[in-house]
Amino acid sequence: MSARLLVLAALAATAACDRGRIDATAAEAGQARQPARVERALFAGGCFWSTEHDLEQVPGVVAAVSGFSGGTLANPTYRQVVAGGTGHLEAVLVTYDPARISYGQLVRRFLRAIDPTDAGGQFCDRGESYRTAVVVSNQGQLREARAALAEAARTLGRPVATPVRRAGRFYEAGAEHQEYARRNPAHYRRYRIGCGRDARLREVWG
Repeated sequence: MSARLLVLAALAATAACDRGRIDATAAEAGQARQPARVERALFAGGCFWSTEHDLEQVPGVVAAVSGFSGGTLANPTYRQVVAGGTGHLEAVLVTYDPARISYGQLVRRFLRAIDPTDAGGQFCDRGESYRTAVVVSNQGQLREARAALAEAARTLGRPVATPVRRAGRFYEAGAEHQEYARRNPAHYRRYRIGCGRDARLREVWG
């Protein structure tokens, strides 16, 4: 957590200056690839920089937005959430093309990008805001999520700690957190390696 805060402080001015161009580019890209019909899914996977980055690589995913969900505080800031006590998790709202990937397939891809056996956070990011969850908005998603989690437990040979949660309000994080890995590749790479994310994923999933 502290490493992330230091990186954010160093890059705050650059993020603010770059945001106008990023918004325009993102809007143009979204218009170019928008499918006929989209659906949405919400996942908490620890650091939302990494969850956003990993899920955006999945074929059929149209967009991913970092934010917060699950707590009681309205319009929370990043610092409020990571300080604890809000009940919010760092989460990513995914827009996807159901003609290319099903919800169940997306849940399985999400689980492969986290350590679902860790109940206390993810990798070097510890605490309540970094806990994982599959957040569902209807009965169909609930069934698919439970099936995917049961499958993960069988594959890993041990219980999974990632719960299914009912969807509440999603609050989008600040501009400095959106597309963080793409906008700050060197800083993000150092954070990801230092956090041991990929090494741990290999240990968990092989």
